[in-house]
Amino acid sequence: MKKKCIANKRGIALLITITVIMLFMTVAVELNRKMRSVVLSTAAMRDRLMLKHMASSGIHAGMAMLISDKHQTESDSLQDNWADPEAIEAVLNDMPFSGGKLTLKISDELGKIQINALVKFPEGRLFNNFQKMLWYQFLTPLKSRAEIFKEMEPISIINSIKDWLDSGDNEAITGLGGAESAYYGSFDPPYRSRNGPLPHLGELVLIKGVPHELFHGLGETSEISKYMTVYGATRSKGNKLTYEGRININTAALPILAALLTLDQQELAQSIYDYRAEISKLKNTDALADPAWYKNAPGFSGIKIEPKLLTTRSDIFSIESTASLNEMKMTTFAVVERRKEKKSGKWICKILNWQTK
Repeated sequence: MKKKCIANKRGIALLITITVIMLFMTVAVELNRKMRSVVLSTAAMRDRLMLKHMASSGIHAGMAMLISDKHQTESDSLQDNWADPEAIEAVLNDMPFSGGKLTLKISDELGKIQINALVKFPEGRLFNNFQKMLWYQFLTPLKSRAEIFKEMEPISIINSIKDWLDSGDNEAITGLGGAESAYYGSFDPPYRSRNGPLPHLGELVLIKGVPHELFHGLGETSEISKYMTVYGATRSKGNKLTYEGRININTAALPILAALLTLDQQELAQSIYDYRAEISKLKNTDALADPAWYKNAPGFSGIKIEPKLLTTRSDIFSIESTASLNEMKMTTFAVVERRKEKKSGKWICKILNWQTK
């Protein structure tokens, strides 16, 4: 009997031992899982922090290139270092990042159509007629690019944008296609016209007559947002805000170059584009200093672009910096204005917009 009791006790002890061991193993496995999770989470946080610093460094490298460029030449063109991928790569290679990669793209915001220049600010009630012509010459060719745009009325879109920008809210609409707050108030939910300069591009799709497909692109038709900007404000007399709307012919994309020409001349835009590329290869900045250089392009004898639409100088740029590390990516986008400080006389880049995604 005593032997049987001892055997039972040993069996119970063994079961308890096995149970305790199993509990320890379960706890150990769970701790290991949690530790691995913490380690991975910490590594991810470390990488995200590193990516943030890398992308930010790229933005500041871009600003440094823009400031350096201002000391070298008065005009701005695609032959400048800030627009040269090889020059940008050389700058990035000098930055001490290990195990990661940084890419940088700098674009001229004043090589685009300045939406807010459509209205004469600061009064903000009348059309800027040269800009109105530019818009018409930009939108009209799009009608033939896709079936959905065939019924599009460029002048109605232009009138609606003007009414959205101008300060004469709920007064007489512009033309038959215009719209003021009374029109937008019938929507669910209702909203009002801006009655002032657009602060961001996305607001354009809220305006009557602007198709989402036109803004975001459709098929082979590129989104018009690529060729638009809300930047370009300058100070007029009395320190009031205005938009000149001058386009840098040295950096403008082909569709913008075409819009600078009348509808029957737009095929010649390719000639300007090609001629500019040839000049850029020669690294001859003087050849592109005068906005009228386009007259030297083949086929431009006797053709004139409105001088009030042109410039060869820019001081507002967008910088896109993308950092890659351990299969993770982070992109920081900034719009900067290059300006000279009054007190020191030094050129700086003021950040107008900063986004990270």
